[in-house]
Amino acid sequence: MRKFLFLFTVVLISINSIGQSSLKMDYPEIILDGVAVDVSITNVGENFPAIITVNNQKIELDFSGEHPSFSHKFKKGETLDIEGYKFNPPTNRVIPLWMSILPPLFAIFFALIYKEVIFSLFSGIFLGGAIIGYYDSGFLGIFTGFLRVIDTYIIDALNDSGHLSVIVFSVLIGGIVALISRNGGMKGIVNGIVKYAKNARSGQLTTYFLGLSIFFDDYANSLVVGNTMRAITDKLKISREKLAYIVDSTAAPVAAIAFVTTWIGAELGYIQNGLDKINVDSMQIDEGVYGIFLNSLAYSFYPILTLFFMFYLIWREKDFGSMLTAEKRARAGVIVNPEENDGDITELEDLEPVSNIPHRAINAILPVAIIVLGTLLGLLVTGFQSLESNLLNLNENANYQSWSDIWNDMHLLKMPADTFGQKLGSLIGVSDSYTALLWASLTSMFVAILMTLSQRIMNLQDTVETIIKGFKSMIPALLILILAWSLALVTEDMHTASFLAHLIDGRISPWLIPAFTFVLAAFVAFSTGSSWSTMALVYPLILPAAWLLCMNESMSPDIAMPIFYNVVSSVLAGSVLGDHCSPISDTTILSSLASGCNHIDHVRTQIPYALTVGTISIFAGTIPSALGLPPLMSFLLAFLVIIGVVEIFGKKSVA
Repeated sequence: MRKFLFLFTVVLISINSIGQSSLKMDYPEIILDGVAVDVSITNVGENFPAIITVNNQKIELDFSGEHPSFSHKFKKGETLDIEGYKFNPPTNRVIPLWMSILPPLFAIFFALIYKEVIFSLFSGIFLGGAIIGYYDSGFLGIFTGFLRVIDTYIIDALNDSGHLSVIVFSVLIGGIVALISRNGGMKGIVNGIVKYAKNARSGQLTTYFLGLSIFFDDYANSLVVGNTMRAITDKLKISREKLAYIVDSTAAPVAAIAFVTTWIGAELGYIQNGLDKINVDSMQIDEGVYGIFLNSLAYSFYPILTLFFMFYLIWREKDFGSMLTAEKRARAGVIVNPEENDGDITELEDLEPVSNIPHRAINAILPVAIIVLGTLLGLLVTGFQSLESNLLNLNENANYQSWSDIWNDMHLLKMPADTFGQKLGSLIGVSDSYTALLWASLTSMFVAILMTLSQRIMNLQDTVETIIKGFKSMIPALLILILAWSLALVTEDMHTASFLAHLIDGRISPWLIPAFTFVLAAFVAFSTGSSWSTMALVYPLILPAAWLLCMNESMSPDIAMPIFYNVVSSVLAGSVLGDHCSPISDTTILSSLASGCNHIDHVRTQIPYALTVGTISIFAGTIPSALGLPPLMSFLLAFLVIIGVVEIFGKKSVA
């Protein structure tokens, strides 16, 4: 009997021990101090409660995944107490959050100091991988961090359909530009435009207005305008740095504020995320997302002031800072900076037309027009396809025979569709811009090949070899682009944007919120190199905080809504400013590529102009309008300040 009782007790203790030891927790590979991560619980058994106690706090488990999970912010040395079970998390893996800023900071620092982009970007990626590896495996992790550069970040950057689309589009553009250069089309355009663009000012104005006309996509804008106008601006002795600045600053600023662009869908989605958080917290805003976006355009100081600043510089034929140095060098006949461009510029300028052929502008105009108009058509086609799919999800029995049927039923999707402009904006917003760009560029290349062969300018072998040479010319810039995307993945893994967002801590006066938002968004975009990811993070973060602050100050909606519109616009404007200043920005890299300008030369000459306009935007636009000055008056004040700055500090490129 005693033996039986003893064995029974041992069995009970064993069962209890097995039950306790079977409860396990799975942690993410990367844990940063104070950043919420998902923790899943395994081997919980069938009767595990839906609401558990974690460190004396009630938390509801999420059962939607394979295992129940909850969100937790880890701290160093912390012990988790879950329903009587104590766990010692791998606290050596908790990375201090401030370290998340180091990879992009080092990459940007090295790029600006040493003027070598590829090594700088690689160093930033390696540093991020080494930090993660060290906190995971000790000193051995530094070596694994080196390997992580290629087996994780570069591969993941390439394993993205959007990134691959940009690469293929850029390569096709390179092939098209090479072909229309060799078949005499580009020379024909140059000869035609030079009749009107007879000097540096008219050449820059032509580039400026061409940039404004391609408003629907920033990638298409940069690549088409830069490649089309490079030969013309070279002939008129305009520096590659100035061309890159005009290309870059008529791309994102225009695409960001136009009603019908590839940006509109993302912008509305990010703003809606912020509104959803406001409405959940019982701080209701009745206005729709499209109406908020349209009203916020009245406060879009940086994009609009950038366009005015650039126009006034060109009109007055003045520059200052490093751009003035570049322009004086170009007027003296040295278009490309000889100190920084040994083999670092595109080879496309070496593609002279085939000898003894007529220089027909149509050989270039038609392929370029196909890219522009074809992209617009592609946006419409993919937009209607997306709308039809969404509508069929609502009603699988619906039968849409034409685009007009889909157009008429857009309101069923609860998207902005009250007016023609709203419908068109919503249509472009749900389109597939990457697919549209690929369709247009492939069709353009096919037409350029047919025109070259039909006019017997080159045979098929020479035509293909020319296209391949154009492909090869894009490789250096595409390598920079891939590394920039890889570094962006590092900043995402290390929550760099979350670290910068912690700057929000502390109480701020409501009238300072828009200016603070502008600066915060600029810092995030500068550090991550992406205006879209900046909007994705900052909109849901700052919009509820701004609205709550206004409500806590007992502001009436008539006073609070203008500040709110200003905040909405400041996120977008700050994102564009940071994107302009960042050497790891994809659009900045593409602008350098298309203009045949050394990338660091472009960044170095653009930063003073971008910061000048950004400063004026804050002190003459954002802050005065937040204090109650009508936006129109703020714009007039900012225009006057810009005129004063250009007149005082600007100098003629040629005395």
